[in-house]
Amino acid sequence: MERATAALPASRDAYEEIFALADTYFQSIYTGDAAALRSTFHPGCRLFANVSATPYEKSVDEYVAGVANRKSPRELGEPFRMQVLGAEMLASMALVRTHQQMLGFNYYDYLSLLHRDGRWQIVSKTFVHFEP
Repeated sequence: MERATAALPASRDAYEEIFALADTYFQSIYTGDAAALRSTFHPGCRLFANVSATPYEKSVDEYVAGVANRKSPRELGEPFRMQVLGAEMLASMALVRTHQQMLGFNYYDYLSLLHRDGRWQIVSKTFVHFEP
């Protein structure tokens, strides 16, 4: 059973852990590293979106399999264009807003994180694609 972490202070170390998770998330998407990507997510995470006006809902397993079975942005020679736009933390939860331009898409993500068993994990991902 997972153990919730007691309220964490909004310290520099806590934010560094959150940004390290975001970096692993970005790098694994960019390179197509399914194992590293899976490590950023809680196993029960769900992903919801509207991509080109089409509703999207997947489990983390479906999402990671999709990343593993496509050409990665790095393989396609695309530049790395991913960044954190903002991060907020309250006790053992956090919200990270990101922007990724890759594979012909212009994604904005809201990643909900929880700190459990001594580490941060993405427990929910909502995202949208806007035409640039």
